[in-house]
Amino acid sequence: MSEKLRVLVVSHGHPTHSLGGAEIASHGLHKALNGLPGIESIYLARVGNPVPRHGASALMSLRLAMDEVLYHAEDFDHFFLSNGDTDAIRRDLLRFVGDIKPDIVHFHHIIGFGLEALFAVRDALPKARIVVTFHEYLPICHNHGQMVKRPSGQLCNGASPISCHTCFPEIPISRFVRREQFVRGMLNLADAFIAPSAFLANRYVEWGIAAEKIFVIENGIVLGEKTPARELPAPTARRNRFAYFGQMTPFKGVHVLIDAVSRVPDDIWGDDSTLMIFGGNLERQPAEYQERVAKLIEDAGRRVRFYGSYQNQDMPRLMRSVDWVVMPSVWWENSPIVIQEALHHGRPIICSDIGGMAEKVRDRLDGYHFRAGSAQDLADRLIDVLSTPRSWDNFRATLRRPMSHVDCGREHVALYRKLLKEEQPVHPSAAVA
Repeated sequence: MSEKLRVLVVSHGHPTHSLGGAEIASHGLHKALNGLPGIESIYLARVGNPVPRHGASALMSLRLAMDEVLYHAEDFDHFFLSNGDTDAIRRDLLRFVGDIKPDIVHFHHIIGFGLEALFAVRDALPKARIVVTFHEYLPICHNHGQMVKRPSGQLCNGASPISCHTCFPEIPISRFVRREQFVRGMLNLADAFIAPSAFLANRYVEWGIAAEKIFVIENGIVLGEKTPARELPAPTARRNRFAYFGQMTPFKGVHVLIDAVSRVPDDIWGDDSTLMIFGGNLERQPAEYQERVAKLIEDAGRRVRFYGSYQNQDMPRLMRSVDWVVMPSVWWENSPIVIQEALHHGRPIICSDIGGMAEKVRDRLDGYHFRAGSAQDLADRLIDVLSTPRSWDNFRATLRRPMSHVDCGREHVALYRKLLKEEQPVHPSAAVA
């Protein structure tokens, strides 16, 4: 091991090009590691279309920090989580890791890089320890890693080649068997796995990941200055500004939220209550879903205001006009960054009662739970908070403090050092699809 503990953090996207919770979490970890004594971190992030590749090499910088490098990858098979450009892996990725010689290679996702990158790193750096952080259920579930059944939208409690074929009848069971064998084989090359929620960790253990190899470490966020509470126009004014932050996909359940807002009686909603939607990419969703959301917004009328997409650095400013944050996701979620941000800025949360959301938001302490997918149950929670003026202040007094990216970094370093002290295991050969 080098004098400093050298860590290579590998992400499927860079926050400047791909704004998502996993990208923010991985980049925050990289920054935290470099701020800790005796640690050196290098950040390698995948980039693809519309960013063009530069020359023959997949490696690029694009004026990022000296310790941040981009890796261009396009030939990705989403079914097998596989990278078809193995020449670039051998030529560019292995040369890069060979030059920096990391003690720890920490993959936050393998999208774009492919499971072949994990195999190549294991082969090239037999003494290094490989860590993989799971951000959803992509190795388990072909439906975008959401574990939601098609086309019903029902929650899936466990995957198998037979049940997956039911969701995707056009894909033979035998192909799902091959997928599972390939993914399991490649993941077996890792020394440890990290799950940002206990719920997600348990799902992977049920799927077959050894319990002693998976560790729960919450994603940390940069705890900047807290946004003060919204200034009320009058002492008798209500805390009645609700906000949705996130992508406008069917899995995120924004349709449930808009429907719920329309169900609140006029005398309770009043003329001053508002649902503020900060979200993008609705135009990329199926036409049927776009039409459904548009109709719901039209029916809700003045109750809903749509503000479009946002950047993570905009969050403190946007929170100034918000009282409550609502998370209506209809999939399990893991550890949504929006929950961490809301807790940091002192905004109580109303969320679905499943998965990582229910774990991160303590019912009646950090906010309210409602039955996932039920617009009426969510409407009842909205009625509760609008009819109980003291509820917002009561929640503010009991909100938990989110983990900082620095504390998150320290927990990761403790795990890294533990892995390096242990005897290097003999890793099985990966299965070939």
